[in-house]
Amino acid sequence: MNIVRAIPLLLALALPFTARAEDATFDISIKGLTAARLTMTGQADVRSYSAAGVLQSAGLLSLVRTIRYDATVAGALAQGRPVPARYTEKADTGKHKSDAVMDYRAGVPQVKSYSPPRPPRVEEIDPATQGGTVDPLTALFFVVRAVPEAKACNLKLTLFDGRRRSQVTLAAPERDPSGALTCAGEYRRLKGFTPDDMAEKSRFAFRVTYGPAGPGMLHVTDIAMDTIYGQGRMIRR
Repeated sequence: MNIVRAIPLLLALALPFTARAEDATFDISIKGLTAARLTMTGQADVRSYSAAGVLQSAGLLSLVRTIRYDATVAGALAQGRPVPARYTEKADTGKHKSDAVMDYRAGVPQVKSYSPPRPPRVEEIDPATQGGTVDPLTALFFVVRAVPEAKACNLKLTLFDGRRRSQVTLAAPERDPSGALTCAGEYRRLKGFTPDDMAEKSRFAFRVTYGPAGPGMLHVTDIAMDTIYGQGRMIRR
């Protein structure tokens, strides 16, 4: 269960102290060619958050295959950290369609449904052991939304997508020649991936660039990343 399986980058950041609605659209490219578009809406305050996201093929990829992922999430905050309550996903890969629901009880994910049923894998993780993780959409929402500058570039987040466990770190803030704030990061596959996945690539480097989003606030304008398909970018429209 992953709204952005082709993009090894899912992050999360702490919230600012006032409620704020968020809307963002990103063009996604691989090796310089437009591949998809990501549209997100959501809002958050000090107690709760909600978000909806749509990832769909675009550019040359849309001529080859129509791909679409729709996801929603709602949750609470605990000491400034997101705690999902319910995550839903509808996926159409161009070859098959699926629907999934993941609820959380005391921070522990519960895979409530997956349609059509999928056979178990040897590598699959028991969701009951994944307390404290967040779903993919929660992570993605918190990275692209606006944050106070002091809260950028400081992250260690563990994700669980219903089958796989992974980790994202973000650190080392610095200013590029234009004066924009950038961060170095890494996405790491941890558990639940097939041996072929792990042999192919287990660590993915990325760089996040922030731009102004109002007084004292920043939001992501550009993410440059390694993917299994080559160098990728997400650019805010």
